[in-house]
Amino acid sequence: MASSDHDDSPARISRRDSFLALGGAAAAAAGLGAVGFSAAPAHAAPSVQRLGEVTGPGRTDRFGANATDLGIPALAPDGRMLTVFGDTFDGPAALHGDNRAPIALYSDPAQPLADRMTWTGAVGGEYAAELVPYDLPVTTMLPGDVITLGDTMYLWLMANHGFGTVDHTEVWTSKDSGATWQFGARMFGGADHGGLMQQATWVYTHEDDHVYVLTTGIKRDKPIILHRVFGGAVLDPSAYEPWGYANGAWGWGNPPTPVLEGAFGEMCWRIIDGTWVLSWFNAGEGTVDVLLHDGPTANLHEAEHHQLLHNVPWGSETDTGVSQLYGGYIVPGSTLDDLHLLVSQWNTTTHWPYWTQEFRVRGLAG
Repeated sequence: MASSDHDDSPARISRRDSFLALGGAAAAAAGLGAVGFSAAPAHAAPSVQRLGEVTGPGRTDRFGANATDLGIPALAPDGRMLTVFGDTFDGPAALHGDNRAPIALYSDPAQPLADRMTWTGAVGGEYAAELVPYDLPVTTMLPGDVITLGDTMYLWLMANHGFGTVDHTEVWTSKDSGATWQFGARMFGGADHGGLMQQATWVYTHEDDHVYVLTTGIKRDKPIILHRVFGGAVLDPSAYEPWGYANGAWGWGNPPTPVLEGAFGEMCWRIIDGTWVLSWFNAGEGTVDVLLHDGPTANLHEAEHHQLLHNVPWGSETDTGVSQLYGGYIVPGSTLDDLHLLVSQWNTTTHWPYWTQEFRVRGLAG
């Protein structure tokens, strides 16, 4: 596995301080504008159950990952599930102890979906290791999404020069189900397309051999844009074709145009039971939302929209009320009637909890 010496320097340990205002509670309080949906037919509200934390004491501390967030799961070529996490600490809370990012844990996809996820191992062995090496001025490499194409896994990473300032993105690859990672390509600059090529999520379709990619900025204050690329050209940034509106019509090759306005945070785009499902942290409203739609170029403003979770003060939590929430990654094996999401929390005052929880959503199918 590619690795580097663990760096406990103040430049790395304190790098989250300038980003605290981007937590779920702060974003909700800021009232950052509407998502921009048109009136759509009413749908019955799905039911949501909080299964509980999947990281933290008794869950991931044995891997030196007592405090971690995000959690982007994908099926690896060898059949295991690989879940990639963000900034990770072996101490009692965020910003405490050995800090590295990203890390990844393995689980058994045969585990019943209704059960809370458990872990069978970590990339790196008994102690979860940093997946890729980097040195200052890069202060953290944060994951956007991971996808498996054939025998290769592709990991989209954001290289931060100071937490929350993306200098550029990279894609790393693994041909051994995530055990080791190799540099694939430097992709897009942090300022490309107005800063909208930073955070990413992607879907592959066998029918046309394309990867469809939704991107936005890391600071949770921007809309999303769409590109596509042939499966064999994922590592070629010049091959990414934008979707945009020009001369009175939408089309591929036009300058990229936002496909949905709002304040987008972490995103996860998957095809489930033939339906395209986008889940994301809606920073403008402090919620985790999902959209159900027919394909990559569907009008997302008119898609079926559900707000599943919302921010509440600490001490007032319910199954659907989650303090300082963010993330919202879909667990493989989910169905429209039994959707599982990994959602993070971070108490930015005490720095604990700083963990990922699993939520079960029933009834999206109708």
